[in-house]
Amino acid sequence: MTNLYFLDKIATVLIDEYSNQLVNTIVVLPNKRAKIFLIEALKKQVSNNIFSPEITSIEDFIQDIAKTRTIDPIELLFEFYEVYLSITAITQQQSFELFANWAKTLLQDFNEIDRYLLDSKHVLSYLKDIEDIKKWGIEVENKTQLLENYIDFWKLLPKYYQSLYEHLLKKRVGYQGLIYREAVNNLTDFSKSVTSKKYVFAGFNALNTAEEKIIQHLIANNNASVYWDVDQTFLNDPYHDAGLFVRRFKESWKHYKSNPFEWIVDDFSQTKNIQIIGTPKTIGQAKITGSIIENIITQSRNNGTNATLDKVAIVLGDENVLIPLLYTLPATVGALNITMGYSSKNNPAQILIAKLFKMHTNALTRNASSYVFYYKDVLDILTHPLVEPYAKSTDLVKKINQNNYTFISHKKLFELHETQNDLFHLLFQKWEKGSIAVLETISSLLLTIKSNLSNDNEEEKITKAFVFAIFKIINKLINYYLQHKHIDKVETLYAIYKQVIDLAEVSFEGEPLNGLQIMGVLESRVLDFETVIVTSMNEGKFPAGKSLNSFIPYDVKRELGLPTYKEKDAIYTYHFYHLLQRAKNIYLLYNTESDGIDGGEKSRFITQLEVEKQVNHTLTHEIYNPSLPEIAYQPMVISKSESVLVRLKEIAEQGFSPSALTSYIRNPIQFYFQKILRIRDVEEVEENIALNTLGTIIHETLRVLYEPFINKFISEVDIINSFKLIDSEVLNQFKLVYKEGEIKKGRNLLAFEVAKRNVLNFLKIELESIKNGDTIKIIALEQTYERTLKHSSLPFPVLIKGNVDRIEERTPKNGTTRIRIIDYKTGKVEKTNVTLKSFNNLTNYIKNDKIIQVLAYAYMYEEIANGKPIEVGIISFKNLRAGFMPFTFKEEKEGITIIDSLLLSNYIEQVVILLNEILDGSIPFNEKII
Repeated sequence: MTNLYFLDKIATVLIDEYSNQLVNTIVVLPNKRAKIFLIEALKKQVSNNIFSPEITSIEDFIQDIAKTRTIDPIELLFEFYEVYLSITAITQQQSFELFANWAKTLLQDFNEIDRYLLDSKHVLSYLKDIEDIKKWGIEVENKTQLLENYIDFWKLLPKYYQSLYEHLLKKRVGYQGLIYREAVNNLTDFSKSVTSKKYVFAGFNALNTAEEKIIQHLIANNNASVYWDVDQTFLNDPYHDAGLFVRRFKESWKHYKSNPFEWIVDDFSQTKNIQIIGTPKTIGQAKITGSIIENIITQSRNNGTNATLDKVAIVLGDENVLIPLLYTLPATVGALNITMGYSSKNNPAQILIAKLFKMHTNALTRNASSYVFYYKDVLDILTHPLVEPYAKSTDLVKKINQNNYTFISHKKLFELHETQNDLFHLLFQKWEKGSIAVLETISSLLLTIKSNLSNDNEEEKITKAFVFAIFKIINKLINYYLQHKHIDKVETLYAIYKQVIDLAEVSFEGEPLNGLQIMGVLESRVLDFETVIVTSMNEGKFPAGKSLNSFIPYDVKRELGLPTYKEKDAIYTYHFYHLLQRAKNIYLLYNTESDGIDGGEKSRFITQLEVEKQVNHTLTHEIYNPSLPEIAYQPMVISKSESVLVRLKEIAEQGFSPSALTSYIRNPIQFYFQKILRIRDVEEVEENIALNTLGTIIHETLRVLYEPFINKFISEVDIINSFKLIDSEVLNQFKLVYKEGEIKKGRNLLAFEVAKRNVLNFLKIELESIKNGDTIKIIALEQTYERTLKHSSLPFPVLIKGNVDRIEERTPKNGTTRIRIIDYKTGKVEKTNVTLKSFNNLTNYIKNDKIIQVLAYAYMYEEIANGKPIEVGIISFKNLRAGFMPFTFKEEKEGITIIDSLLLSNYIEQVVILLNEILDGSIPFNEKII
């Protein structure tokens, strides 16, 4: 019977040996999925209509014996919590969220104890004794209440188990282990009721004690037969884990002392082409898988056959490969069947609900008297892909960013959003009516999102599956909350939601018999394929590796006969080798990166295949790496098109500002983006005041304080009166510039005080100057000046235009009256930044940016000065002690600070060189790598 697929062989046996009693034959398989494939195999064996045998999964079969239904894992947690509260002293009772952290682990241990038919009192008392021994060294008087509570917890374990068992049994529900134990208890009565039935157990590997007992009992009563699917390569090797369990059964079952063991096959040693492919990261494996499928389709068409993928399976060792894989599969795949559970943790609908919980819990806890949202929470919701296209909130996002709304009241949010719809209302309505109301709101929200998604788009169909999975969880929670109303805080609800989401999976629907099969490892049981692609063949993924998610220590498990990671690895080993057993073309993909979340060394299974290579196996090992360019980054070069030259002429007519000239020097590409393409920075909420915003506030405060003195000489009294206005004017400017941003808290309060201190210190310096005999007359504040530059080498006149912070007429004591042009800088500036030794190559270096800027102001004002001496310079608020720092030309030892015509002429020559470069159509914009 070799070289046939396993289910085809079972179908043949059923037709040949059970044809007279098919109606009374029940075929028991490891999972539900194999049922459809077995029926299809039976169809191929018969030409007439026949009654199909009953086909069931092992879990459904055992539920029938136990007459008990499986309880939902979420429901089980709630039921266990009720039992826990009824047993535990009130002073030691924990909240549901704390309870759930350890209860899930304890339930797994209860499950194992029952599946392996162990005496629960013995096992759980054993654990208590271990903890007692650990505490032997502690004197009685040193035992704290916390330690006493800890020991009491272990003492209560047998009672928790027994009470939960009885509680569930009364409701005729149970976790898997309880159902298995009950099935064994009911076995005698059950076997008496099925004397006319014949059971065929097919395709099993690892069996727990309860399963072994049930199957052996039915075999002994001549009610059952078993058909294994084990290859002699693994069975005959005493060290090969793929045959670990079947070897045990073959040696220990009484039935096999006098009966043949069926079936031992020789398929693994047949001709196989095995390609081992290493590539970086998950996305690399997804892309290669897509390429393999495309090659299969292409080869099939080239051979003149229909491109069918019915005998091709992609087995995902890590579920996280699924989503990138769906995007990399070729469009020619056609029919596709996904049969695997996908964790709800990465579900986009779940991520939205998690963000929703975060936003509302923050709003509830921030201020007891009001309902205030944090802007980041609001934007996280509004920009989520399930919300953004449908909430019609583009204008709202813009308003939040423009006005610096850091915290937004519930009322204000609804006032700002003029085009409200059902989706927006469900997202932001208050969560103040208890947990059930919250869950009902989320349920309605998910239905609204589902109605927005199309059935025609494949991506949106997958998204619908994600949304529906969370919708089911929310509705389950509503049902459980209706029965457990004492758990009613929103914070507790969120903790419970996080617990139950770990237990939930997204189920995909498809046509199981047609097209490409995508499945998890466990879904591949009993099935055979001609071509198999296995991803994530890394240690820790395939096999999963050691996981001690149990209160029962490893050595105790060994002693009691409970499965350890050794047995779990053996299960993975069997599934892996069974996938390869009858396949002809095998592709094993693994991640070559050893770091990161999905990193790790290649799987031991790959090494095992290489070391124990079969004669008829062709193994190839390849590493695929993305092609890396020799140069990490190629600087951008943008040639000047006709439209760019037109735009440059437009700028020349409107005015080149000093900052535009320095931005070109800093990086021509930056100039291109900002001035030619007119690309602005994305507007975002400025939660903490930025330096440029602080600078604007200081500039504007000084402008308002000094405006009354324009064209007047400032007196000591004027400055003293200005001191009184600092606080109110800085606050006013903060509100004008920073809008709705929070001022009186955290970093912003510090920035507020810094702004006040800078203005205060500036006025103190002014007052000191006046006291020392300086006369100061304000000519202009924050005024724009311009001057047309005409030069023989320029293609056309260029307007130089800019905004000057302050121009004053100053006469030092016993000095000469001069015009002083001042530029305020919030950052730190030193005297060296405004000192120049030579005009040669002035515009080649960004370090000269402040000199280029202040000399541009001098050039623009020269004609207005009417021959009066001009000084230009900077006042740095981070270096106020230096006072006014004039531009100084220091060709020799003595520096020149007065701007004369020769100095300006040298400056203009350098500016003309720069402008010619900017305006020259043959010189492209070359990016500078800083």
